Amino acid sequence: MSNIVLTPGPRAKAIIERDQKVITPSYMRDYPFVIDHGKGCEVWDVDGNRYIDFTSGIAVLSTGHAHPRVVKAIQEQAARYLHMSGTDFYEPMGVKLAEKLDEIAPFQEQARVYFCNSGTEAVEAALKLARYYTGRAQFIGFIGGFHGRTMGALAFTSSKFKQRADYFPMMPGVTHVPYPDPYRPLLNLDGQKDYGERVLEYIEGTIFRTIVPAEEVAGILVEPIQGEGGYIVPPDSFLPGLRALCDRHGILLIVDEVQSGMGRTGKWWAVEHWGVEPDIVCSAKGIASGMPLGAVIARESVMTWGRGAQGSTFGGNPVACAAALATIELLEEGYIANAAEMGEFLMDGLEEMIPRHPSIGQVRGKGLMVGIELVKSRKTKEPAPDLMHEAILHSFDEGLLLLSCGVSALRFMPPLNLTREIAAEALQMFDRALSKAEAALL
Repeated sequence: MSNIVLTPGPRAKAIIERDQKVITPSYMRDYPFVIDHGKGCEVWDVDGNRYIDFTSGIAVLSTGHAHPRVVKAIQEQAARYLHMSGTDFYEPMGVKLAEKLDEIAPFQEQARVYFCNSGTEAVEAALKLARYYTGRAQFIGFIGGFHGRTMGALAFTSSKFKQRADYFPMMPGVTHVPYPDPYRPLLNLDGQKDYGERVLEYIEGTIFRTIVPAEEVAGILVEPIQGEGGYIVPPDSFLPGLRALCDRHGILLIVDEVQSGMGRTGKWWAVEHWGVEPDIVCSAKGIASGMPLGAVIARESVMTWGRGAQGSTFGGNPVACAAALATIELLEEGYIANAAEMGEFLMDGLEEMIPRHPSIGQVRGKGLMVGIELVKSRKTKEPAPDLMHEAILHSFDEGLLLLSCGVSALRFMPPLNLTREIAAEALQMFDRALSKAEAALL
């Protein structure tokens, strides 16, 4: 347990006390931050303290807090009409957004879009679509993956046992295999140098031969960069090889881009870093800068289900669609390029810290999806979860908001309009925080 005492201010304390009486105890709060307002990459709590936000509401605020163009789009649409379900009526904002998503979809074929409200809903719908299209019932997922907390998505989620505990039985038909984590490979390489190829060989040579036949698998659900599982970037061979494997066996490649999509990695979609075209894309989080919206973007030849097969009362809400359209415009106009540039700046800054911080095992990521692995020893790579937690608390004490991922990693996921000045300030804050955490625990 940490020896840091983080005392909230009087206004924050009062709200926290009220919260604890009426809000579910299942939520995870590492430190007593109570937001009052935000602007760009900065937030202020109810007692007037200023912080740099490197959480973005869990990679949601792609254009930062309260971007004026997003706020204006929301206000203008809200003044026209707040809701008209696209499931039962024709709604112009949803059509306009779907046309835009077709333009930026990571495949050449015409896209069709199903709107929902969140990432887990997008995953659920994608699974139903895959079963409908293929007529098959089985799926492959990856250890360390996080795809949501509803029962179908939860069957794939395997980043932490507590997310799955006591919810059995789950949706049947999901077989988990190791995600190709080059830093901590679970499979013996057997003389192979490429861990991505080793995982593919394991699926083809072991899973399909001994557990589930390839001809019974509807889809493989994968995060191009694993999020909750540790911000893990796979070897370059993995996703192209996975695409080829799916093509050989008539399996749909479903990419969960809920956290990695919408420009966060310096491209529209993380899968584009490897030149791979998926069959179905699950999107949410950063798509609408904080408004609740999810989308399944599928090849037209795949989204062939008929009338009434899937719907959503609130999915494609016009106010959320207006926010998404404004978000996409801002991303196109420079925020995606900025994510790539600022991501390099952040990773360079974190790597520069390695010689003076023995706890930094690895810095990894693409764009503004950056992870830092903390270890007790670089030689053994033993995870350091207590140190990770201590570093988060000290960072908060310094004025920097961070979240964890994996067993002992921290994720840096600021808004995509991050400036060099704020990035440099955040790096200094983290440098001091990590020094204090190491002094306390190493």
